[in-house]
Amino acid sequence: MKLAEVGLPRRPQAADLRWSIGLAALIGIPGLLFYLAMWQFGLNLGVQPSTLDQTWWRPITLTLSAFGNGFAEEVLVVGYLITRLRQLGMGENTSLIISAVLRGSYHLYQGFGGFLGNVAMGLIFGRVWQRTNRLWPLVAAHTLLDVVAFVGYALLRDHVSWLP
Repeated sequence: MKLAEVGLPRRPQAADLRWSIGLAALIGIPGLLFYLAMWQFGLNLGVQPSTLDQTWWRPITLTLSAFGNGFAEEVLVVGYLITRLRQLGMGENTSLIISAVLRGSYHLYQGFGGFLGNVAMGLIFGRVWQRTNRLWPLVAAHTLLDVVAFVGYALLRDHVSWLP
C-alpha cells in the first residue's frame, strides 16, 4: 500500500493547512476544557506532556516528537486501519468506530476522560479522512495539538496554577 493511496501524497495542498488549523481548534479548545474538567472530577490523571528541563533544544525535541506522534498515529490508526477494515468488508461506520475506540484505548493511561476525548478525536478525524481521503490535515492538526500541549505545558507549568 502506497502512502498516496491512503491520502498522504508527497506534497500537501494549500487547503490542507486550513483544514489542519480548523481541526486543531475544533479538537484542542474543547479538548483542553474537557481534560481539565475530567481532571477536577478525578476521571483523568494529571498528565505531564513534557518533563524535559530548561535546555535550548527542548522546543525542537518536543516539536519533532509531536510530529512523530501525529504522523504515526494518523497513518496507522486512520489511513491504514480503516483501509484494511474496508478491505475486510466492514462498513464505513463500523471501521470508524473500531479505529476511534482503538485510539481511545491506548490513551487510557490518561484516565477515562483521556479515553473519551481521544475517541471523540478519532471519530472526527476518521470521518474527515473518509470524506476527503486526505491525511495531511490530520497529521498537521495532530502535530499542532501536541506542540501546543508539549511546548505549552513546558513553558507554562511553573507559571499558572490551573495546570495539573
